[in-house]
Amino acid sequence: MCRFLVYTGRDEILLSKLILDPAHSILTQSFDCRLRLDHRRPHNGDGFGVGYYTQPALGSEPCIFTSTIPAWNCLNLERLASKTTSSLIFAHVRATTEGNLSDQNCHPFRYGSLMFMHNGGIGGWRHIKRKLAESVGDDWYNCVQGSTDSEWAFAVLLDSMDRMGYSPNVEPGPEGYGHTVLRKAVLRTIQRINEMTAQVEGDDTRSLLNFAITDGHSVVCSRYVSSGTDEAASLFFSSGTSWKRQQSQEFPDGEKGDYKMERRDKGGDIVLVASEPLTFERDNWVTVPTNSTLTIHKQTVMIHPIIDEFYNQNPSHARSHQFAQTKGQTIADKDIVSEQNGQPDRAMAEPQDIRVA
Repeated sequence: MCRFLVYTGRDEILLSKLILDPAHSILTQSFDCRLRLDHRRPHNGDGFGVGYYTQPALGSEPCIFTSTIPAWNCLNLERLASKTTSSLIFAHVRATTEGNLSDQNCHPFRYGSLMFMHNGGIGGWRHIKRKLAESVGDDWYNCVQGSTDSEWAFAVLLDSMDRMGYSPNVEPGPEGYGHTVLRKAVLRTIQRINEMTAQVEGDDTRSLLNFAITDGHSVVCSRYVSSGTDEAASLFFSSGTSWKRQQSQEFPDGEKGDYKMERRDKGGDIVLVASEPLTFERDNWVTVPTNSTLTIHKQTVMIHPIIDEFYNQNPSHARSHQFAQTKGQTIADKDIVSEQNGQPDRAMAEPQDIRVA
């Protein structure tokens, strides 16, 4: 199944330092997923995409480069990443579940200043596709170019923003739409998908909905499964003041190497979110709780539970990994990344219970 990566920082970073150079970069994950539990499909080789924001003088829309070539075999990706910098980057390597192999089906997707990725799948998709498509406005229906459930989920999110009074057709202010709007749109999208799948009979309608959405300023990610007993696909975050290559005997002089998130003080200059960690340093990564959203606003990380029929307030509530495994997904491997890691050095905002209105 797919992997995605989000970078947001106070300063621009060379794309290659995230996508190519780390020993377990997202490019490496396209052919070597250390946390993959289903070994029947060991590769994420069905295309890839990189999206990033440029200088404001070039406009608010992100630049997106996609290809159906496997990421590990694309010379143009190396050329692009080694000469491009940005302070907000999305990257995605794809393993198809819905939709054929085409550029239109590669993530991330874009509409105006918004950029979106998905890891997972909508349950009972063949039963609800027509109804879901008919539920969105003409603008959002017509913006879908590919055939994936992920792009249709993005259309539902755009439609949800429009219904909330924040039309994606209207250029937002200098601070974007705001993290609260993006988070509520993600919650509304999840709710609408659940309402449609609940009407399906005789098929497995559990959905894995790890979304990432940004307006170029704030980022909202979800780690979600529409089940009260199953575990969601994996999602982690790391924060600090610098992302640096470490000297190691394994990679003494080569381009690839071991990277580490350093924390010189309690400030937070960099936040990374990833389906699978780019390093295996225990104190570098924190597991995003199942059925929650992660919001990044001005380098502050906020985690909110998603309170719906699948929510359980008991922190020791046990969930099964079997469903995620059968979908080729990973869960938080405690032998590699401990869920009991220390929290980020900088202060985090207190979580709030967000209910979908």
